[in-house]
Amino acid sequence: MLLEIHIATSRQGLHEITAEVASAVREHMPGDGLCTLFLRHTSASLVIQENADPSARRDLENWMNRLVAEDDPLYTHVQEGPDDMPAHIKSMLTQSTLSIPVASGRTVLGTWQGVFLWEHRTGRHRRTLTLHLQPDSRG
Repeated sequence: MLLEIHIATSRQGLHEITAEVASAVREHMPGDGLCTLFLRHTSASLVIQENADPSARRDLENWMNRLVAEDDPLYTHVQEGPDDMPAHIKSMLTQSTLSIPVASGRTVLGTWQGVFLWEHRTGRHRRTLTLHLQPDSRG
Protein backbone atom coordinates (compact mmCIF):
# COMPACT_ATOMS: atom_id res chain seq x y z
CA MET A 1 0.00 0.00 0.00
CA LEU A 2 1.25 3.49 -0.90
CA LEU A 3 0.32 6.58 1.11
CA GLU A 4 1.39 10.20 1.00
CA ILE A 5 1.98 12.54 3.90
CA HIS A 6 2.51 16.25 3.32
CA ILE A 7 4.75 18.07 5.77
CA ALA A 8 4.88 21.87 5.99
CA THR A 9 8.20 23.27 7.14
CA SER A 10 8.70 26.88 8.21
CA ARG A 11 12.45 26.90 8.72
CA GLN A 12 15.68 25.08 8.09
CA GLY A 13 16.33 22.27 10.55
CA LEU A 14 15.06 18.98 11.96
CA HIS A 15 11.27 18.55 12.12
CA GLU A 16 10.01 15.52 14.02
CA ILE A 17 7.43 13.51 12.05
CA THR A 18 7.31 10.37 14.22
CA ALA A 19 3.66 10.89 15.18
CA GLU A 20 2.52 11.38 11.57
CA VAL A 21 4.30 8.22 10.43
CA ALA A 22 3.07 6.18 13.40
CA SER A 23 -0.51 7.33 12.84
CA ALA A 24 -0.46 6.30 9.16
CA VAL A 25 1.00 2.90 10.07
CA ARG A 26 -1.61 2.29 12.82
CA GLU A 27 -4.45 3.22 10.50
CA HIS A 28 -3.37 1.23 7.45
CA MET A 29 -1.28 -1.73 8.67
CA PRO A 30 -2.58 -3.32 11.88
CA GLY A 31 -0.21 -6.30 11.76
CA ASP A 32 3.51 -6.84 11.20
CA GLY A 33 5.55 -5.69 8.25
CA LEU A 34 7.81 -2.95 6.98
CA CYS A 35 7.24 0.76 6.48
CA THR A 36 9.49 2.35 3.88
CA LEU A 37 9.56 6.15 3.77
CA PHE A 38 10.69 8.04 0.68
CA LEU A 39 11.08 11.82 0.59
CA ARG A 40 10.42 13.16 -2.90
CA HIS A 41 12.79 16.13 -2.76
CA THR A 42 16.49 16.87 -3.35
CA SER A 43 16.91 19.65 -0.79
CA ALA A 44 15.57 17.90 2.32
CA SER A 45 16.21 14.50 3.86
CA LEU A 46 15.09 11.89 6.38
CA VAL A 47 16.90 10.71 9.51
CA ILE A 48 16.21 8.63 12.58
CA GLN A 49 17.73 10.48 15.49
CA GLU A 50 17.55 11.35 19.20
CA ASN A 51 14.14 12.82 20.04
CA ALA A 52 14.34 13.36 23.80
CA ASP A 53 16.84 16.20 24.24
CA PRO A 54 16.44 19.20 21.88
CA SER A 55 20.13 20.08 22.34
CA ALA A 56 21.05 16.98 20.28
CA ARG A 57 18.95 18.37 17.42
CA ARG A 58 20.60 21.80 17.68
CA ASP A 59 24.08 20.25 17.76
CA LEU A 60 23.35 18.20 14.63
CA GLU A 61 22.00 21.25 12.80
CA ASN A 62 24.98 23.41 13.83
CA TRP A 63 27.47 20.71 12.86
CA MET A 64 25.88 20.21 9.42
CA ASN A 65 25.75 23.98 8.77
CA ARG A 66 29.43 24.25 9.64
CA LEU A 67 30.30 21.29 7.41
CA VAL A 68 28.30 22.61 4.44
CA ALA A 69 28.39 26.40 4.50
CA GLU A 70 26.29 28.73 2.39
CA ASP A 71 27.96 31.12 -0.07
CA ASP A 72 30.92 28.83 -0.79
CA PRO A 73 32.73 30.37 -3.81
CA LEU A 74 32.98 26.90 -5.39
CA TYR A 75 29.21 26.73 -5.97
CA THR A 76 28.03 27.42 -9.52
CA HIS A 77 24.40 26.38 -8.92
CA VAL A 78 23.29 29.67 -7.36
CA GLN A 79 20.17 30.74 -9.29
CA GLU A 80 17.77 29.57 -6.55
CA GLY A 81 19.51 31.34 -3.68
CA PRO A 82 22.47 30.83 -1.35
CA ASP A 83 20.77 27.99 0.55
CA ASP A 84 19.97 25.81 -2.49
CA MET A 85 23.31 24.18 -3.36
CA PRO A 86 24.16 23.57 0.32
CA ALA A 87 20.71 21.94 0.66
CA HIS A 88 21.52 19.52 -2.16
CA ILE A 89 24.86 18.62 -0.57
CA LYS A 90 23.26 18.09 2.87
CA SER A 91 20.61 15.89 1.29
CA MET A 92 23.31 13.84 -0.45
CA LEU A 93 25.15 13.35 2.87
CA THR A 94 22.04 12.09 4.65
CA GLN A 95 19.26 10.02 3.06
CA SER A 96 15.96 10.22 1.25
CA THR A 97 14.71 6.74 2.26
CA LEU A 98 14.20 5.02 5.62
CA SER A 99 12.86 1.57 6.47
CA ILE A 100 11.18 0.94 9.82
CA PRO A 101 9.91 -2.46 11.01
CA VAL A 102 6.27 -2.65 12.11
CA ALA A 103 5.00 -4.99 14.83
CA SER A 104 1.29 -5.22 15.65
CA GLY A 105 0.59 -1.95 13.86
CA ARG A 106 3.33 0.01 15.66
CA THR A 107 6.61 1.32 14.32
CA VAL A 108 9.53 -0.42 16.00
CA LEU A 109 11.78 2.43 17.14
CA GLY A 110 14.14 2.62 20.08
CA THR A 111 13.23 4.48 23.26
CA TRP A 112 15.01 7.69 22.23
CA GLN A 113 14.55 7.41 18.46
CA GLY A 114 12.36 9.69 16.38
CA VAL A 115 11.80 10.11 12.66
CA PHE A 116 12.78 13.53 11.34
CA LEU A 117 12.40 15.42 8.12
CA TRP A 118 15.53 17.54 7.82
CA GLU A 119 14.68 20.69 5.93
CA HIS A 120 17.87 22.03 4.37
CA ARG A 121 16.37 25.18 2.83
CA THR A 122 15.34 28.38 4.56
CA GLY A 123 11.79 29.60 4.31
CA ARG A 124 8.53 27.69 4.03
CA HIS A 125 8.25 24.47 2.05
CA ARG A 126 5.66 21.73 1.57
CA ARG A 127 7.36 18.35 1.43
CA THR A 128 5.83 15.11 0.17
CA LEU A 129 6.65 11.87 1.93
CA THR A 130 5.61 8.58 0.33
CA LEU A 131 5.05 5.61 2.65
CA HIS A 132 5.12 2.08 1.31
CA LEU A 133 3.51 -0.31 3.80
CA GLN A 134 4.48 -3.92 3.17
CA PRO A 135 2.61 -6.45 5.34
CA ASP A 136 4.49 -9.53 6.49
CA SER A 137 3.74 -12.24 3.93
CA ARG A 138 4.01 -15.07 6.46
CA GLY A 139 0.45 -14.52 7.45
